[in-house]
Amino acid sequence: MDQTTLAYVNLYAVLGTIENLCQLAPEAAQIARTAKPVAVGFRVRGGPAATLAFDDGQCRLVEGVAKANVLLAFGDAAKFNGLIDGTVNPIPIKGITKAGFLLKQFTPLTELLEKHLRASPEALKDPPFFATSTTLMFHTIAAALSQVANHDEIGRFSAAHTPAGDIAFAVKGGPAATIQVRAGRFATVKEPAANPRAVMEFESLELARDLFDGKVNALTCIGTGQIAMRGMISMLDNLNRILDRVAVYLG
Repeated sequence: MDQTTLAYVNLYAVLGTIENLCQLAPEAAQIARTAKPVAVGFRVRGGPAATLAFDDGQCRLVEGVAKANVLLAFGDAAKFNGLIDGTVNPIPIKGITKAGFLLKQFTPLTELLEKHLRASPEALKDPPFFATSTTLMFHTIAAALSQVANHDEIGRFSAAHTPAGDIAFAVKGGPAATIQVRAGRFATVKEPAANPRAVMEFESLELARDLFDGKVNALTCIGTGQIAMRGMISMLDNLNRILDRVAVYLG
C-alpha cells in the first residue's frame, strides 16, 4: 500500500464523505453548524491539498487550500495518514484562533463518520442507521475509486487501459455516482450518470453492504444478476480491478 495514494484516499474519499454525513445525519449537521463559515484546509507535501468548507451545518470539499481560514500542513503523506488513524495531532499553521472548531466540531464529526463507516453489527440492526451507514460507505468507495485509479501504481495501469466515458456506479433505488474517465484519469461525481457508456448497479443496499463487508462474492453476484453490468465491458473489467485495489486501502 502506497502512503501517498492512501493520503489521497483519506482526504478525498474518507474526509470527503463528511459532505454526505452532514446531508444524511441530522446530528452531524447540528455539530457542523457555526456562527460564521469555517474552511479547514489540508496540505500534504508531495500529496493532496483540499479544503472542507463548513457553512450553516453543511460541508463541501473544495480542491486546493486557497480559501482555507484554518490550515493544517503535513510534511509527508505518512504524517497526514497519522491524523486519520489518530497517531498525529497537528497544530494549525493558519487560523490558530479557530482551533476550537477542530476540537469541538471537526473531531466529533470524524468520530461520527467512523461510527458509521466502521459500524458495529448491533448498530446495523437499526434500519435508518443501516441505510445511512451503507450510503456513506458507498460514497467513500466511489470517491476512493478515482483516487486509486489516479495514484496507485496498479490502479494507474488499469486506468490507462480504460476507454473514455462515464460509468454509472449505483445501488438500485439508492445512492449513485458517476465515474468519469478522460484520457486515463478518473474523477468521481456524486450524482447519477446522465449518459453512461457502462453501468454497474447493485440490486439493493443490503447486497451492497454484504459486498463491502466481504460477506458475498462479487463474481457470484454478477452471475446471479444481483449486480447488473452492462455497456462497454472493458470499462467494467478495469473498474473491477481498481475496486480490488480500493479494498486494500479501505480495508
